[in-house]
Amino acid sequence: MDGANGTNGAGSPVPGRTDAARDRDHEGRARNARPRDGLGRPLPYGAEGVPRQPEGIVRPPAQSVAEAQRLLDEGKPFHAHEVFEDAWKSGPDEERELWRGLAQLAVGLTHAARGNRTGGARLLRRGAGAVEEWAAGPGGGPRPHGLDLAGVTAWARELATEVDRASGGPVDPRARAPRLRGAA
Repeated sequence: MDGANGTNGAGSPVPGRTDAARDRDHEGRARNARPRDGLGRPLPYGAEGVPRQPEGIVRPPAQSVAEAQRLLDEGKPFHAHEVFEDAWKSGPDEERELWRGLAQLAVGLTHAARGNRTGGARLLRRGAGAVEEWAAGPGGGPRPHGLDLAGVTAWARELATEVDRASGGPVDPRARAPRLRGAA
């Protein structure tokens, strides 16, 4: 299905799909309005999900960090990733890699919490590398916006190693949430 008009790639109709069946925003862009659980997994239409993070919010960096930490503490790393993604997309160019790396860390925790150990470990390491690389760069530093980047990267690498070695089920995202500003 090409998704644009309810047809498959050959232009044949797909049963049950029409333009009206697609979730669209006020500008006509595709948006998935299905409810989601706390880890961002789609639920059936009509099911009760958790409130979604609004997209495209421009927040001051301190507010982004505080909101992401709140969501991580609640066991909602997928939602925290959306906050980091907003900061990455709306922030200054010189900070984009920092926020992108933090978003990858949150997605890594999301995957580990969903039971995707391989993807979780990979994203935790990728995010840790991005954050560490940004901190070592010309515009970086160890504690921008009060973030404990050394602590966050150590947390991510430790969790990635644990996830790789474990044969059990999903990681508890609330219990394994990072402290973005260091020990409380």
